[in-house]
Amino acid sequence: MIESILPPQVVAVESRDDDDLDGVLFPEEEALVARAVDKRRKEFAAARICARRALALLGRPPAPILSGSRGEPLWPDGIVGSITHCAGYRGAVAAVRSEVASIGIDAEPDGPLPDGVLDAVALPEESVLVRERAGQDGVHWDRLLFCAKEAVYKTWYPLTGRWLGFEEARIDLVADPAPAVVSGTESTPGSAPAPAPGSAPGSAPAPAAQPGGVRGSFSARLLVPGPQLGGRTLQDFSGRWLAADGLILTAIVLPWDDEKTGG
Repeated sequence: MIESILPPQVVAVESRDDDDLDGVLFPEEEALVARAVDKRRKEFAAARICARRALALLGRPPAPILSGSRGEPLWPDGIVGSITHCAGYRGAVAAVRSEVASIGIDAEPDGPLPDGVLDAVALPEESVLVRERAGQDGVHWDRLLFCAKEAVYKTWYPLTGRWLGFEEARIDLVADPAPAVVSGTESTPGSAPAPAPGSAPGSAPAPAAQPGGVRGSFSARLLVPGPQLGGRTLQDFSGRWLAADGLILTAIVLPWDDEKTGG
């Protein structure tokens, strides 16, 4: 699924069933969840197995993927990536650092946010957007907004090492006019379709349409000083989203040469 909103230099591995994932944790990873409840251990293990399969698609050997001070995955040298999991979904994406500066993905169930959450995470103009689009395209726009903000944070943090609050990035969401193609569970560099005409460098490819999903794009305007990348300050991120099969997936891939990501 998620590879349909990723550019070809990014590989992806995902699973809807933990029983389909064969593999074990490294001792260093086991130590991170030694006292965790069984549900958390299974989520952690499944996500790490997906991440190691993504490394293999890049031609890299298996390696432990530990956690940083805020729980972010620590990838091997020369690799950038992102991990996500929610009920019924585990996913990991990765790329070579020389091609991609940062990646952020998130997965959420395609259902309404719990009461009070939208008010806690949305700026006033975002709340208006979500409420105006309620019921459109069969997507829960409040959950999509939350999912996009999570992807923004996961892209931001490896570049800055700093917290980014929900109120510190303004999101705009756009649905594509055609439904999405939902494809398999693994992709390799160069195997994805070409980006849509006029799309920004590094934006997701535009698969041929078929019933069964809705996809679109989103932009994030940083409301605090953005990270430095290649001598320029980034004030905007752009990403892609997919709503299909009961899930919402978001992805931001920030190439080193993406001039349209700057402020």
